[in-house]
Amino acid sequence: MGGVLKMVVFGLVFAAVSLGGKWAGAQMHHVVGGDRGWDASHDVASWASGKTFRVGDKIWFAYSAVQGSVAELGSRKEYEACDVSNPIRMYMDGLDSISLEAEGLRYFVSSNAEHCKNGLKLHVEVLPYNYSGPGILQVTETDEHQTVLAAGPTPSGSAQLSSSLLLFAFGFLCVLMTS
Repeated sequence: MGGVLKMVVFGLVFAAVSLGGKWAGAQMHHVVGGDRGWDASHDVASWASGKTFRVGDKIWFAYSAVQGSVAELGSRKEYEACDVSNPIRMYMDGLDSISLEAEGLRYFVSSNAEHCKNGLKLHVEVLPYNYSGPGILQVTETDEHQTVLAAGPTPSGSAQLSSSLLLFAFGFLCVLMTS
């Protein structure tokens, strides 16, 4: 029985190493606006310009609920017009975590029309988990504002290598302990 267990553990460790550590893949948590959070006095577009958002990541909105909430909108047209009359969802807690579960475009704006029109809005392109292409920078302009949509540099292979080595070391210890 011990031999079978060793083979199963070895097989699992080998599969994990072969997958490049995908099982231990790092999920990124992005606090929108960085240290300043979701705030009308902060340039959220500049903050977003250096970020890559992938499936599995989470974005966090930290804001004063007294100053308004965050609305997720369904279209670029609503986003550009700051039209919050038909939101997909309203976030009102002051600290909201949003999972990026699928590829595509997501639009977030301040529910305070004045703040939104002054630039407190975020346009996110969610890339596939395994996207490894070059960074993307798209700049679009409306009559009043410029919107920057960016995908920054991709993480190096060292993160996957270290998670693979960690899994290998754990599997090796399991094999030694069952001997």
